[in-house]
Amino acid sequence: MRNRPSIGDIGGWLFGLLLLIVGILNMVLVHPVPGVAYLLISLVYFPPANAYFRRKLGFPVPLILKIILGVVLFLFTFGVSDLGDMIDKL
Repeated sequence: MRNRPSIGDIGGWLFGLLLLIVGILNMVLVHPVPGVAYLLISLVYFPPANAYFRRKLGFPVPLILKIILGVVLFLFTFGVSDLGDMIDKL
């Protein structure tokens, strides 16, 4: 019998992909530096990368830290970043 993915895994993949897309958009439309930062931060949300961090650090990245980081990133992206202005122009 196959293991079914949990809600946390599905949410991690979706949120990680969303941050990955924001990182690519930042690289293309705004500037490469914040784009690369978003790409690296998106790794925290992908379940395989989270398992890697758990193995290397000895503990997983706490869920509350992921939630706070996600809220701050989206507030920054659409509040003060140039990406929101670039999307409005499209």
